[in-house]
Amino acid sequence: MTRRNFLVTGVAGITTTLTGSVLATARAPRELRLGLSSPATSADPHYQAVSANVSLSQHIFDALVHVDAAGRYVPGLATSWRATDAYTWEIKLRPGVRFHDGSLLTMEDVLHSLRRPGTIIDSPGPFTTFSKQFVRLQPLDDSTLEIKTREPYGGLPGDLSSLFIVSKKASERAQPADFDAGRAAVGTGPFKLRRFTKGESVRLERHDAYWGGRPDWEAVTLTYLTDDKQRTAALLSDEVDAIEAVPSADTAKLREQRGLSLIQRTSWRTIFFHLEQFTDRSPWIFDANGQPMTTSPLKDRRVRRALSLAIDREAVVKGIMGGQALPAAQLVAPGIVGYNETLKPDPYDPAQARKLLADAGFPNGFSLTLHAPNNRYINDEKIAGAVAHFWGGVGVRTKIETFPAADYFARARRGEFSVAMLGYGSMGADFALRALLGTPDSNKGWGTWNWAKYTNSRLDATIHAALQSTDPSKRQLLAAAAMDMAMHDHAVLPLHHQLATWCMRKGISYAGRVDEFTFAHHFKIA
Repeated sequence: MTRRNFLVTGVAGITTTLTGSVLATARAPRELRLGLSSPATSADPHYQAVSANVSLSQHIFDALVHVDAAGRYVPGLATSWRATDAYTWEIKLRPGVRFHDGSLLTMEDVLHSLRRPGTIIDSPGPFTTFSKQFVRLQPLDDSTLEIKTREPYGGLPGDLSSLFIVSKKASERAQPADFDAGRAAVGTGPFKLRRFTKGESVRLERHDAYWGGRPDWEAVTLTYLTDDKQRTAALLSDEVDAIEAVPSADTAKLREQRGLSLIQRTSWRTIFFHLEQFTDRSPWIFDANGQPMTTSPLKDRRVRRALSLAIDREAVVKGIMGGQALPAAQLVAPGIVGYNETLKPDPYDPAQARKLLADAGFPNGFSLTLHAPNNRYINDEKIAGAVAHFWGGVGVRTKIETFPAADYFARARRGEFSVAMLGYGSMGADFALRALLGTPDSNKGWGTWNWAKYTNSRLDATIHAALQSTDPSKRQLLAAAAMDMAMHDHAVLPLHHQLATWCMRKGISYAGRVDEFTFAHHFKIA
């Protein structure tokens, strides 16, 4: 049996068996219960820049710039923004916006919020990536803010979409625990925080004075169901009204269930592998005789390319993902700024992979450990097992170790792994490359997710040029060129772009989002 057939036919063994029927229990028409796949680690909107936290923050707080379902920038707490010169942006604030406590949004709240990420100590995922470009925040009047950047910078609207505005009065001396308890979680968003139970659930109450219009729901419960089977079961047993990240093995059967509707959208999230290229000695890599190596093979581009050619991406997409993904050749999905049309996924070519390993001095291969989360991405643990299987086929004996997301990300950020799975989504190739492959520099906010400590001065310069451009066509060309450079160096190994899938009860509608976020205020009563 070929490896491709092994994976495709093996899906039968991992498919979730769906039993029972959708219950028709009557629900209060103004209460929404959502089953989410990944728990928020904090209700502090400036503590950790991971998608689960950002998703929660979008319910309680607002940013100056919003992103619509298609990934386009639209007005938020700012009604407009424009570059007045290469170093200067002018931001107009929305008038009459009220916080949850009834107080009016002021310029002081905005200034405090844009500066606050830089005051957070020991953040496991700092938001300073989005604020490091600011060199001066200058109010021109009560509703006009001028932002000076350290260099020409066209990416400011994207950064402003990631920085949430908090009440200065409520948060000035607050710690993350004060947000979790609700004391400091005073925002202008569509819902008020009523209860945050870390790792379990969040209870929200409608903010009737929300400037964007009252949501359909008076109350919302976000329940964190990290296990795929548990999420599906909760929907079928009427414990929740809708779920995100529908397991690929369940998609077809849920589509056939009476009383349910299912929606899909190509996601901006790319699943890929970081390859640590900073240290010579890795505790996770050994030679063919099981001895530690004095020079890491991952530093050799031929080895990195061999590992890529050894992966049958089509088999992973069909067999593990059930067709609910697209093979990836780069770190952003089609339609995203900087997407490079010329890049194609590496073909499955184990013979060429073995030749490259031999050319690099590893005719008998070597051994390594691949690390991955087991409750963060769709089929993450199964994907890791499939990749280990492929690498073993070309002589790279691969062990996998997986951890719950909270533990995994903390260890990965400390640089404890040699090969590590990550899923990342971004509004632009230059943004993604800045965070994932830019030479780490805390002063600039670069490399905040560069677990491999990869560095390439030519790549840095091209990313920098793309970020400086306020001309959309020029930025597209430069960002695409930067992506081409990184992918030809096999700086990371892209695997696939996820398809985002939601399933909900009839009578509820949701427009799927390219960023995969699940926002209660965007669910509508049909």
